[in-house]
Amino acid sequence: MLLAPIVLLSVLQAAPTPAYDPLKVDAVEQTMVDLTIHVASRNRDIPVRVYLPAQKTPQPVVLYSHGLGGSRETSAFLGKHWAQRGYVAVFMQHPGSDESVWSDKAPSERMAALGHAANLEQFLARVQDVPDVIDAITRWNAEKGHALMGRMDLTKIGMSGHSFGAITTEAVSGETTSTGRSFTDPRIRAAVIFSPSPPKRGDAATAFASVKIPWMLMTGTKDVAPIGNDTAESRLKVFPALPAGHKYELVLDGAQHSVFTDRQLPGDEPQRNPKHHPAIEALSTAFWDAYLRGDAAAQKWLDGTGPRSILEAADKWETK
Repeated sequence: MLLAPIVLLSVLQAAPTPAYDPLKVDAVEQTMVDLTIHVASRNRDIPVRVYLPAQKTPQPVVLYSHGLGGSRETSAFLGKHWAQRGYVAVFMQHPGSDESVWSDKAPSERMAALGHAANLEQFLARVQDVPDVIDAITRWNAEKGHALMGRMDLTKIGMSGHSFGAITTEAVSGETTSTGRSFTDPRIRAAVIFSPSPPKRGDAATAFASVKIPWMLMTGTKDVAPIGNDTAESRLKVFPALPAGHKYELVLDGAQHSVFTDRQLPGDEPQRNPKHHPAIEALSTAFWDAYLRGDAAAQKWLDGTGPRSILEAADKWETK
């Protein structure tokens, strides 16, 4: 009569531990909430789109800053995947360098309008938006009856962004900018930077030598924006300038600037590689799991052979 339980316990103990998979989605349920943050001191309204996971308990937060001419709707594929993995994904919109810059212009005038918006004034507005958004979600997290009440673990905040949003992310997560001011927000614990940029003035070694938190950079061999002077080669200057320790870089073979968004830009050729978005989702998720959740399996996957298992041979992957 005593043998059956003993045998069952032995079988249970022998069951293999499931392999870590950053693309696996158990909780497909999610909700999306559009809100606007009013910053009285700056007389500024910041629209945000929040992707909420199925979990009702406090979860880590990932912020996202769009590129020039984008909106809170940009790169929805990332917001949805991160939320399905249990993160509260807060996609912010930056007035003055968002879709309002070009949406009411004739097609022939749009590029000039976008170029005009890529300036120091808008950079400064963006880097102030980030702490204002963190302040707002902190209030909402404690506000009785709010849609976000109790949903966020604000001791675990990640920052991310693409293009102009990458420049924004770099500035608020450790870069020493040429303005002489520090915009680093100590509440940010890790950063994922899509289409990184070296400083416009000064050298990369000086700009990035003081980065103290984990960074993951992602770019492509054809990552050239239609506005600005960054080339696929110049984007590669950031990683070597970072201090060693918890730093990562992915260079997707053949990937263009728009690969980190939902749609290709007009004139992008050839068609996208369908393996690129899953690679972006997997590596960013493993990074968040490792550095926001402290997941040992994610850390092992990220620092081991995991990334190469989902990348193609020509993709470049580096860590230090």
